[in-house]
Amino acid sequence: MKRFIALLASILFFALPASSVLADGVIIPHPIIERPEPVPNLIVKYHRVNVTINNQLAVTHIDQVFTNASNLELEGDYIFPLPEDAAISQFVMWVDGKRIEAQVLSADEARSIYEEIVRSRRDPALLEYVGRNAFRARVYPIAPYGEVRLEIEYSEELPSDGGLVRYVYPLNTEKFSAQPLEQVSVSVVITSNQGLKAIYSPSHEISVSRDGSNSAHIGYEEANVTPDKDFVLYYGADNADLGANLLSYRMGEDGYFTLLLSPPAEVEDGQVIAKDVTIILDTSGSMRGDKLGQARRAADYILGKLGSEDRFNIIRFATDVQQFRAEPVPTTEVEKARGWLNNMAARGGTNISRALETAFSQIDTDRPQLVLFLTDGLPTEGEIDPNAIIDQVSSQASSNTRLFVFGVGDDVNTFLLDTLSSNHRGVSVYVRPGQDIDTEVAALYNKIGQPLLTDVTVELEGADTFDVYPYPLTDLYAGSQTSVVGRYQTGGKVVVKLSGKLNGKAVEYSFSNQQLASEGGEELVPRIWATRKIGYLLTQIRLHGADSELVDEVVDLSLRYGIITPYTSFLIDETEDVLSLQGREAAAKALATSAPANEAEGAAASQAVGAEAVQKSVDQDALRDAEVAQNGSAQVKTVGNKSFILQSGTWVDTLYQASQPTHEILYGSDRYFQLLDEFDWGRYLALGADVIVVADGEAYHIGPQGQVQALPASSSEAVFLEQIIQWVRGLLQR
Repeated sequence: MKRFIALLASILFFALPASSVLADGVIIPHPIIERPEPVPNLIVKYHRVNVTINNQLAVTHIDQVFTNASNLELEGDYIFPLPEDAAISQFVMWVDGKRIEAQVLSADEARSIYEEIVRSRRDPALLEYVGRNAFRARVYPIAPYGEVRLEIEYSEELPSDGGLVRYVYPLNTEKFSAQPLEQVSVSVVITSNQGLKAIYSPSHEISVSRDGSNSAHIGYEEANVTPDKDFVLYYGADNADLGANLLSYRMGEDGYFTLLLSPPAEVEDGQVIAKDVTIILDTSGSMRGDKLGQARRAADYILGKLGSEDRFNIIRFATDVQQFRAEPVPTTEVEKARGWLNNMAARGGTNISRALETAFSQIDTDRPQLVLFLTDGLPTEGEIDPNAIIDQVSSQASSNTRLFVFGVGDDVNTFLLDTLSSNHRGVSVYVRPGQDIDTEVAALYNKIGQPLLTDVTVELEGADTFDVYPYPLTDLYAGSQTSVVGRYQTGGKVVVKLSGKLNGKAVEYSFSNQQLASEGGEELVPRIWATRKIGYLLTQIRLHGADSELVDEVVDLSLRYGIITPYTSFLIDETEDVLSLQGREAAAKALATSAPANEAEGAAASQAVGAEAVQKSVDQDALRDAEVAQNGSAQVKTVGNKSFILQSGTWVDTLYQASQPTHEILYGSDRYFQLLDEFDWGRYLALGADVIVVADGEAYHIGPQGQVQALPASSSEAVFLEQIIQWVRGLLQR
């Protein structure tokens, strides 16, 4: 009977509210004097990380400030989960400038502490780190309303796999912070004896500044944010001119890959393909004033970036159309062109069709053609039907034409501009009110101004690949890293073959000893692939109509991978259970109804024009070109290769079917902790005290009202225990 009394006390304890654990590294606060009320939460003021990597030796320095918002003096245990598989060579810690004693815990020691905290505080969040070593120290005192500053430094040897070096920093703090961090930043400086090629983070949006070929500075910074995943950084080191590296993931189904293609950042003028650049500028009356001035500066910038073998022309259009020259001319004409630009005035209507017709009448099929088209309005002169203009350009353009469009403001036809750029392997850029035209044009031209390889195709020899994006593949430009995502059937060694044209001649590059994972790999890769495919499908729906198969596929992908978009917000709408067949059908119907203009409706300004239409185009482009796994939300979380939706207080695995029977497990019971060992479910159970997880086709519901499943059901003690459980359930429901 004693064990029943102890169990009853444990159940009652779990029924009481308690505060959550906090911080990046975790401070578990304790009052100096015992008190019945829960210990108040600490607040993370900022979290700054500075990393130096020199030939795979990484030194990480962490600077954190915690604030005690209560009137209590506290002490705390600081626990910092170490990166998985990290070989730590040195670990030191300072509190407010004083070095303190600390210890590195093995994975088993850390696990015991994590499980003890889960039992005592009813907070499963630390189970995220089960299986990792940890760093532990005592922090005392934490003054009332005071701050404590912690600094940590450790060094590790980074692994290299398939030519990629991987660095990971544990930044998953979303479960531990009571409020968003005021600031979080990660700064990484890499130096290498070999040339740096791919620099890529599948987890966070980073900025990359290169200093020559052997050094780079990588930065990530946000304010008022609650980070929800670790910071992951890959870089390739290779002395070859062109780099190719594979990231992949496979677990029980067809695999996923991301291929990183890294042209050199700096090339000799002779290595760049000689091209023709045509600049088409809208000079209608609506461009009067600062718009026209910015457009001139944008054109001037492009003229200054032309290569010695390039040719160019400028076309301005309003009601009429005027050319700088009758055909593309060499760069010796640049100064005259600048004078011509300065004499342009804004007046008249918008004759888009004639401007494009004039530009494409000069196409030279022997040289790559870069056409940059800028407009701030709708076609009002000449041919004004968008579909007719699209057909006109298609009949004139050649396969070597790349059309890049700039829509200035919201009074543009996104259907027209996006179709033009999509059909001719370019991109659409929208300059929103308040943005500078010249800045946006310069940013794009810096990426496309030095083409190295056109008409690119990629083959992974030795693997059956499918669902590859982008489609078609983009050209390769100097200093502009490109990534290709796709699916594959079986893992193993492959040879990456990259083909294209260099100055009109066919060339091929081969990269051997590349590896596709047979099991495991980079878990963020599937969501990046799914995000890109959703972006591609949404673009097809917007430009060609809401085909039911495409709509159903968007719904399935969004649900399976937990990807929230402006068109798939059904994931966070609890009015329909999207895990049921009826819920999926309702989501598909809502998506089809909200689909923007299709081809037959392309001329309808109400659907293709305006701030909402422009924003939809921008959003879809972001999905289609995604390099980073999308962040989750308060109601959708991705953990490893699974996604979960919060429904009525329960985190539900998206593989769960609404009518599927579940194995009921009591949160915090012995069986609960057995599942941690049996399935390695720490990171799933870390979501909360009420979770449904699907494994091998079986659904497990871990919750506060599950069954203990510890004693034989026939025993008298078990009957008594069941009575106790029913009584506690009654308390919980009040």
